[in-house]
Amino acid sequence: MPATSPAHPRRRRRTNRLLVTAAGALTVGALAAAALPGSASAGEQGGKAHGHGHQHGRYQDVQLLSFNDLHGNLEPPTGSSGRVTELQPDGTTKTIDAGGAEYLATHLRQARKGNAYSITAAGGDMVGASPLISGLFHDEPTIEALNKLDLDVTSVGNHEFDEGAKELARLQNGGCHPTDGCYTDKKFQGADFPYLSANVLDEKTEKPLLKPYWVWKKRDVKVGFIGVTLEGTPNIVSAEGVKGLVFKDEVETINKYAKELRRKGVKSIVALIHEGGFPASQNYNYDCDAPGAGDGISGPIADIAKNVSPEVDALVTGHTHNAYVCTIPDPAGNPRMVTSAASFGRLYTDTTLTYDRRTGDIARTAVESANHVVSRDVPKAPDMTRLIDKWNTLAAPIGNRAIGHISGDIVKDGTESPLGDLIADAQLAYARTLDPETDLALMNPGGVRASLTYAASGGEGDGVVTFAEAFTVQPFANTVNLQTFTGEQLIQALKEQVSGSNEAAPKILQVSDGLTYTLDLTKSGADRVVTDSIRLNGEAIDPSASYRVATNSFLAGGGDGFTTLGQGADDLVGDDDLKALEQYLTANSSAGSPLAPPAADRITIVR
Repeated sequence: MPATSPAHPRRRRRTNRLLVTAAGALTVGALAAAALPGSASAGEQGGKAHGHGHQHGRYQDVQLLSFNDLHGNLEPPTGSSGRVTELQPDGTTKTIDAGGAEYLATHLRQARKGNAYSITAAGGDMVGASPLISGLFHDEPTIEALNKLDLDVTSVGNHEFDEGAKELARLQNGGCHPTDGCYTDKKFQGADFPYLSANVLDEKTEKPLLKPYWVWKKRDVKVGFIGVTLEGTPNIVSAEGVKGLVFKDEVETINKYAKELRRKGVKSIVALIHEGGFPASQNYNYDCDAPGAGDGISGPIADIAKNVSPEVDALVTGHTHNAYVCTIPDPAGNPRMVTSAASFGRLYTDTTLTYDRRTGDIARTAVESANHVVSRDVPKAPDMTRLIDKWNTLAAPIGNRAIGHISGDIVKDGTESPLGDLIADAQLAYARTLDPETDLALMNPGGVRASLTYAASGGEGDGVVTFAEAFTVQPFANTVNLQTFTGEQLIQALKEQVSGSNEAAPKILQVSDGLTYTLDLTKSGADRVVTDSIRLNGEAIDPSASYRVATNSFLAGGGDGFTTLGQGADDLVGDDDLKALEQYLTANSSAGSPLAPPAADRITIVR
């Protein structure tokens, strides 16, 4: 049975906390936001939020530090995953290396100085799809790091379900892994912070899997947090990971528990939502609220923000790995802050919530917020360095092993990516060792988590691919599965890339060598895949013929909206996909003959 989070009697906290949970009726109430004389306008983005000046009397400034989508990136992420783009005053842009838990700890600790009322919250996906230093140990290292970061609360992201509800409960409650046991001489203690998951219910009991909300309290100041994950989680994680769970609508759930919190006397409320949007600019510090064509955000979070009850004072979001600090009016027309701090620990958001002691609510017109770079020009936090060194020592014998050589960066970026093609080729080669009649392989783009970089990440030398680097690329432990499809089913699967649940945000499969077709983005829906252009080794796909297709187990289960890929025949389950990549790199590259990046020319794209 899914477990609920404990009351954490051993928690090492900076302030007193109050855990509350109950079921409440679904209603929407109005928020009376008190305006402060001379208050700053919401949405300032260029510099550090500086509204922590109200400390006495009626108003008390509460600092909210937040981040999202860390994905176990304890060490500084490499390549584009470890950089942010900053807009300069003259309109040019500057690229800054960012991220790494040693630097994130220093930045957060510096930001808290002088702020007695400070809360640190996260928007989900703290773990899952993690580099080897964390993923190899079922993300115990990341939970330990978050404890040291003094994280107070987080929502649950979809990747927290990668290993299922029982493993999520273990990360919360502690205990050694049921299969791999304890990794050190000390028992894993679990998270010192509560995971919140208000909209994920046990299918049988219809009760929340984890606590739906949590209240931070210091003296007479109370701030409630409601945590939800995206309703569409079952479509993007393995079916086994969410078996027996129901994911409810985000807005309805938040509104329900906002009303419940107010009945408990908590009127200042923040929603932690693992769902996000798409900003008009990729510069982390762009002015989201500026008038004109370059402002705002689009995507799911925009609709959520417009419908979440006015009782909620701010939204901390995630999932899309984008950076934004925007004000979106609530249903009552009041401005409300919506933030996201990109991903991988590259940014953190500093928000000032001015608490009105007279009303117990947030003075919404006084809210300030800004994203800040986790730059690497500050001292490393020594305790985080020790933690990373400890786990690296355990991982080194496995992670430092060389498995291949490349002649240049093999990137994951693009509609069709060089790395996506490489992985599809690797899975095809592996599948043919199981069944020589295998025709092609398909790879989901979301399963390619990082690029392979030519520059050495450690002492292995330039161009050397280590097991740790390959693990970062494919950390999910999916198996390579073989299925038989008709040509008609294969064509339908390709059309599902741009239709159905994928119509608004296409998921373009990475294809193995020999499969070619045209993707016409000037058209709409399934017509974007030009049926007559689909060829396998130069021959048109025969709708009535049979084709042997290799995919990973996620796609073979119908993941990412590819329902047809879950309907194949003659299933054959092979070894994990990482092993397939390792075998391909080892067999097809050497120091003297490194593997060149694929040309990524199998899909002809018309724009």
